[in-house]
Amino acid sequence: MTKTDAAVQTLSSINPDVVLESYSLNITTVKGFEVFMESLKRTWKKAGDNSGVDIVLSCVDNYEARMVVNQACNELKQTWMESGVSEDAVSGHIQLLIPGETACFACAPPLVVASGVDERTLKREGVCAASLPTTMGVVAGLLVQNTLKYLLKFGYVSPYLGYNSLKDFFPTMEMRPNPQCSNLACLERQKEYIKAKPARDAVAKAKMEAEASVTEDCPLHMDNEWNICVVDDTEIIGSTSGQSIDTLPEGLTHELPIADKLQAPSTVEGTSAVIDDLEDLQRQLDALNAV
Repeated sequence: MTKTDAAVQTLSSINPDVVLESYSLNITTVKGFEVFMESLKRTWKKAGDNSGVDIVLSCVDNYEARMVVNQACNELKQTWMESGVSEDAVSGHIQLLIPGETACFACAPPLVVASGVDERTLKREGVCAASLPTTMGVVAGLLVQNTLKYLLKFGYVSPYLGYNSLKDFFPTMEMRPNPQCSNLACLERQKEYIKAKPARDAVAKAKMEAEASVTEDCPLHMDNEWNICVVDDTEIIGSTSGQSIDTLPEGLTHELPIADKLQAPSTVEGTSAVIDDLEDLQRQLDALNAV
């Protein structure tokens, strides 16, 4: 069974309502690339909604295939996420690629590829291509989690997140597009992004001003679901000019004690009566001890 068919079988068993398509082909060939491009261009029409491809997740295992995915996404202005595991299977990474806004996969190629060496001819001593399900599971989980945050718009979407299982190290960084990228489609997307920047910044500024106007009464709480404000005590005292410090804000009152529970102050006569009772009690105790 091919990987794609196995994936369809597994996903169908998890959720049979999802529509899945399986293509077993080499996308690095001309025919395979055309089929891949058409699959991204196709628009599903269901229940009156038009929904195309929201994001592409790349899980290929070689540089050549990644470059093909990169080319297709650059041409179609398609956002995608790249993922991979090292040859020794103890580290990996995920990367968000937005054509024109972030670095594409060709903006910062590996040194060996930039040198013009065919990766298929590489034979490094001491390195054995390994497969470790735990590492792949961690990287796959990071990829899916980042995808959920991107699609559902919550949390922080990582532009690049690495994973080193030997040291439990998770490096992260932002990768900006290379103005001298070798991919012509990437350069076109960069120009479009720069051209649209003023309008995009204006929209972002207007949104920030609108949020600030709503929360200007409570500047300490940008996300204030209950409209709770923290006010300095001096402001309350200062606002009650002409009133005593004990004056409470509007809507609050002092709770006075009930009159029936008030006790009369002690008197000198009452004190002497208590002393007499104590002396009488002491005499009774002395009499008992004498018996």
